[in-house]
Amino acid sequence: MGDFSENLKILCETNLADIRETISAEHPDIVIIDSIQTMYHEKVASAPGSVSQVRESTGILLQIAKGMNVTIFVVGHVTKEGVVAGPRVLEHMVDTVLYCEGDRYAAYRILRSAKNRFGSTNEIGVFEMRPEGLAEVPNPSEYMLEGKPEGASGSIVACTMEGTRPVLLEVQALVCKTNLAFPRRTAAGTDLNRVNLLMAVLEKRAGLRLSSFDAYVNIAGGIRMSEPALDLGIVLAVASSFRDQPIDEKTITFGEVGLSGEVRSVSMAEQRVREAKRLGFTSVILPETCRKQLVRVEGIDLVGVRSVRDAILKIG
Repeated sequence: MGDFSENLKILCETNLADIRETISAEHPDIVIIDSIQTMYHEKVASAPGSVSQVRESTGILLQIAKGMNVTIFVVGHVTKEGVVAGPRVLEHMVDTVLYCEGDRYAAYRILRSAKNRFGSTNEIGVFEMRPEGLAEVPNPSEYMLEGKPEGASGSIVACTMEGTRPVLLEVQALVCKTNLAFPRRTAAGTDLNRVNLLMAVLEKRAGLRLSSFDAYVNIAGGIRMSEPALDLGIVLAVASSFRDQPIDEKTITFGEVGLSGEVRSVSMAEQRVREAKRLGFTSVILPETCRKQLVRVEGIDLVGVRSVRDAILKIG
């Protein structure tokens, strides 16, 4: 947080009656309650952190925020599943619910909106933990691609959308011969069932015999993505590793893959292409329907594909 200043004041108090009086006297711009499970109101007989105390405390803070025109951030505990602990009515009472996500071993954090009465819930903020605290990452795509290997098979850059923001990330795959009766399938950062489906499409529609191979798919950096536009990146990464054939490092891809092996169009293709150009990529493998709709972008080659077989031929 850095050094304390005159603009930052701390009140070590959990009694909401005293907190209300302090806010009335100080008239702060922002109030941070850390945490709502420690607050209590004397009129409620139950202990702090109970359902009735949390509900009553949130109601009082809501009255303070609306009545005194003060922005209040309420910090709450989460369960092991990663959802807000306590009564569900707590989420209904507040205007916005924000989750701070991220792997415990990664330096970055993602601020994601699960509810927002005044805006979109599809936007994210990416922050990096530094000695002075959390600092905004102005270019998440460049940050996610740091350390990408050169000339390695099973690696390709894919483009996904978080709200209106295109994010480029590295999709990695490792396919190797197995001695097990049932080959192992592992996915980190994406849905395992989707990976199994795409591998079945590769075997049936592209002729890749993957039934006797283990397959491991990873979204580098610890970020989790589930957008359908990631499908083509996973398919090409698996095919590249299976054939041990590196993909041009200046190539990115996006597109949804259907069960017939067709590559289907995705939204916001132009924003994805322009983000790729801005970061220095020279080629984009994308659905043919998206390529037809796009105006030619100077300095980047648009390679349209209709099926996974076509896409694999383009990287070979």
